[in-house]
Amino acid sequence: MTGEMFGNMLLTFLDGFLVTLELFGITLLCSIPLGFVVALGRMSKYKVISWPLGAYISIMRGTPLLLQLLFFSFGPFYMFGWNWNRFVAVSISFALNYAAYFAEIFRGGIQSMPVGQYEASAALGFTRGQTFFRIILPQVIKRVIPASGNEVITLVKDTSLVQAVGVVELFSLANKLMGKQVSPFPLVIAGVFYYVFNLLVSFVFRFLEKKLDYYK
Repeated sequence: MTGEMFGNMLLTFLDGFLVTLELFGITLLCSIPLGFVVALGRMSKYKVISWPLGAYISIMRGTPLLLQLLFFSFGPFYMFGWNWNRFVAVSISFALNYAAYFAEIFRGGIQSMPVGQYEASAALGFTRGQTFFRIILPQVIKRVIPASGNEVITLVKDTSLVQAVGVVELFSLANKLMGKQVSPFPLVIAGVFYYVFNLLVSFVFRFLEKKLDYYK
């Protein structure tokens, strides 16, 4: 392989990586706040709120992400005749799927806090809102960072699933180039892209863990 061919391959991979990066960013931007809201609703004492959200979490976590991608990509067309943008469909699929996982992470973090902290805050005259946002939430964020980091690393790798519904991203381009060149080398290059991306993600979360390590 000549240097020019290798350079062209890297440029092609870069185009696919930008799509992967866009899907990654949209998923995090939507799923983390949605997951937090779902976690709060899941802990509601009102069954009309907690039960439907519990069912949503169960479905999202209990069925394959690939199946959800197929449903949101093709289901609206077969059910309602809607032929919508495929990237929008996969973005919704990823956001809803990962929101369910983040919701359980946040719920576990919130429920792991000692009851005594709520009682002490009430004795000091804090309202429930002040107690949650000023005392509980900062500690919850610290506790959920490791588990959230694992989910984000998984997200990086899961973006490769969108090739199944025709979205052209990093992995689908590697598959096409492998077929053209009759060589596994494009897959190796794609693997390097994913690995370096996950190294950066791991570095960011290690940095956050150290930065938020204020309760030692």
